[in-house]
Amino acid sequence: MTIEKSAKTKEEAIALALEELGIDESDAVIEVIEEGSKGFLGIGSKDAVVKVTANPNSSKRATDFLSKIFELTGEEVNVETSTDGDTLRVNLSGPDMGIVIGKRGETLDALQHLTSLVVNRGDSDFMKVSLDAENYREKRNEALESLAHKLANKVVRTRRNTTLEPMNAYERRIIHSALQDHESVTTYSVGQGINRKVVIALKPRDNK
Repeated sequence: MTIEKSAKTKEEAIALALEELGIDESDAVIEVIEEGSKGFLGIGSKDAVVKVTANPNSSKRATDFLSKIFELTGEEVNVETSTDGDTLRVNLSGPDMGIVIGKRGETLDALQHLTSLVVNRGDSDFMKVSLDAENYREKRNEALESLAHKLANKVVRTRRNTTLEPMNAYERRIIHSALQDHESVTTYSVGQGINRKVVIALKPRDNK
């Protein structure tokens, strides 16, 4: 939203515009159209004119969006943000994070996707959004890596390929990465969309 305001000084005009938009100066793009002048003995004076556009930063957009979501769902969740280069990291905490995380992190993934859409609307530079709750991402990564090695050993022992449960692209990459240097097995994906799965298979030279 953009508005124009005029006042005796540009500072006053900016303050009026910010008040009407209900934002802080850090969340605005300000264009001074007319600096304004006092004239001579009050004759020929001109008001300052400014154009102010609301442009909330990524952290504020994410915090406001998620806070509204949790307010509507009745969940007590604290939202903390930090910026790491072009990545916005959002950490959620509260008394019942199981509901926020969801089965295999599906709810957390959905919230991350929606937050990314909100943060990156408009003409601002793209920010990658990483949403986590109670360090779930790291714990899940470790669990998937452990599972990958356990199943790889089973494939080597039984000489039979194994197919994992459906996973999102991020989790499939963890499996592929964990076993990319394995001497006896290889991995590939099968299926479409939400049913896409990782297959752990013996390498051709070992499949004899």
